[in-house]
Amino acid sequence: MTKAGAYDKAWRLGFNGDFSLVDKIYHPDYSAFDYRAGVEVNLEMDKVVVATLSEGATTTGPFRTIFEDEKFVCIERTFKTVRTEEISFGVVLTALTYLDGLIITAESIGVADDKDPSEGEDWNWEDYE
Repeated sequence: MTKAGAYDKAWRLGFNGDFSLVDKIYHPDYSAFDYRAGVEVNLEMDKVVVATLSEGATTTGPFRTIFEDEKFVCIERTFKTVRTEEISFGVVLTALTYLDGLIITAESIGVADDKDPSEGEDWNWEDYE
């Protein structure tokens, strides 16, 4: 499995409350800067964020690897969130750096998408639920 594939699979499981694979692919000294909160976070803090997001019935759609080598991965992921009657979509780009084969840093930037990214594509959200 590619590094991007392992990352995607780990966080798909994480959105369902299973962080066992997440724990296997992250370096013990991992840290990231959370731009939304304006603070440095560790892996346990990232897990809390994902657990909170999953309460909004978030579905992760397909991912696309933009770049991957031994020390760096850039991945694009799509999301759909359902809160009450409101549905929103988003795209997140994540840059991962590796040390000793494990994720040591991550930076993500997300944007809201007004349209459903599955429209006109050969996939649908049910494929990822």
